[in-house]
Amino acid sequence: MIDIEEKEQLSLDPNFWNEPKNAEAILKTIKLSKNWVKKFNELEEKINDLEVMYEFYQEGEVTEEDLDLQYTRTEEIFEDVEFRTTLNKKEDELHCTLQINAGAGGTESNDWAAMLLRMYLMWAEKNNFKVSELNRSDGDVAGVKSVQIEVSGDYAFGMLKGENGVHRLVRISPYNSQGKRMTSFASVFVHPLVDDSIEVTIDPADLSWDTFRASGAGGQHVNKTESAVRVRHLPSGLVAECQQERSQHMNREKALNLLRSRLYEVELQKQLAAKSEIEAGKMKNEWGSQIRSYVLDDRRVKDHRTGFQINNPDKVLDGDLDGFLKAFLMWKGN
Repeated sequence: MIDIEEKEQLSLDPNFWNEPKNAEAILKTIKLSKNWVKKFNELEEKINDLEVMYEFYQEGEVTEEDLDLQYTRTEEIFEDVEFRTTLNKKEDELHCTLQINAGAGGTESNDWAAMLLRMYLMWAEKNNFKVSELNRSDGDVAGVKSVQIEVSGDYAFGMLKGENGVHRLVRISPYNSQGKRMTSFASVFVHPLVDDSIEVTIDPADLSWDTFRASGAGGQHVNKTESAVRVRHLPSGLVAECQQERSQHMNREKALNLLRSRLYEVELQKQLAAKSEIEAGKMKNEWGSQIRSYVLDDRRVKDHRTGFQINNPDKVLDGDLDGFLKAFLMWKGN
């Protein structure tokens, strides 16, 4: 609380906004700190209420069912606070980009990629995250071959970082006239989106720029002008592109920020790779191949890393991902 009060006093200084980037960083810190205090106070209140209800139960004034209900509510808040303590790395606080690429399999895999996109969009909406589409390549018949979105909000990367990997779908295909059971794959990549609080220096001489016509939705203007931008970092070979805006200048800024984020992430991976063999093994699984199976006819979705499973695929595909996200963060923190 003292730290919050000190920073709020700084914000009252008439010269506070003379350095906008620093001012925004301070306000963000205040907001995050207040959220933690709010969670702590909420948990403390529930624990106190539980203690009082237990006394009433001993005196026979409330039922065991009422006591159990209060205990369950308190436990849920405690578990929520516990899992949020795993979001303790600087990059966890950042916004992120999420890219979905359809695997081999044509229309079937493209449709699966579109289903995953819908799932993440619905999850973001339920959790009050802002989403914007950066790039999109539609399938020839249905779905998408590739799509990249930006998810903006506090701890967006921390929440979604466990989604990296291959997602497997097993279902009776609506695109197969014989009604066969089909397996499709799509890969998901989640990258932290660096802000001004993180320094990433890029030499302009190390960059190669290309412009091209945007694909997908956007009307005649987008398709007739070379507003889309692609930038390549020559020393690393990393590439970033953006076709979100109609202005080439704005797309250049966004593409450059995406590239900064990729370079920052490469450095993070180098640091992780230097850890113990066990941790390195976890990282390989986390960023590696198949992480989750969605088996529609057997009515189950299972995460192969944590063992967490839900027997209601429709609920998961409608954006109910919190159980999987929390299970991963608790597993990774152990």
